[in-house]
Amino acid sequence: MIEEINNCIKELKEGNLILYPTDTVWGIGCDATNEEAVKKVYDLKKRADSKALICLVTHQAMLERHVKEVPEVAYDIMDFAQKPTTIVFDSPKDVAKNLIAEDNTLAIRVASDKFCQYLINKFGKPIVSTSANISGRPTPNHFKEISPEILKGVDYVVNLQLENENPSPSSIIKLSNDGQVKVIRE
Repeated sequence: MIEEINNCIKELKEGNLILYPTDTVWGIGCDATNEEAVKKVYDLKKRADSKALICLVTHQAMLERHVKEVPEVAYDIMDFAQKPTTIVFDSPKDVAKNLIAEDNTLAIRVASDKFCQYLINKFGKPIVSTSANISGRPTPNHFKEISPEILKGVDYVVNLQLENENPSPSSIIKLSNDGQVKVIRE
């Protein structure tokens, strides 16, 4: 695993794209602070940059460095969620501008699997995590379902298995600083 993490860090630092196992499904990732790298993800997925991407952090302290204000209820959701849960926060900061949605929000998840935690911790910055598919096509739940177009479009493919044996996308909850809570995906 250490060799895979070091290979990923090298690619991320160069602004390249990685294909990696996450706590949910296989993801396309890049340095979440690098606008050019984020643009490559949108281009590969053939996705409008008005459709925001998810960002992974390794712990709550890193989350707090990239969101102006974390609502108290967010900590409860992270602590008690039964499955990986992504939270859409208001007023993100210190990430690529093209990662931030038009309404000044950003979807962030504290990664729960060892590989992502080690990778992000060693990289020291959040990384993008978006499903390994062309926009509008089904999300591949297993590596063998990832299209050749995606496999050829990334710079590095991690040679590890998903820890999760029944992968599915994360739940997504939007928390507004005014107290509103909205479930976007269960």
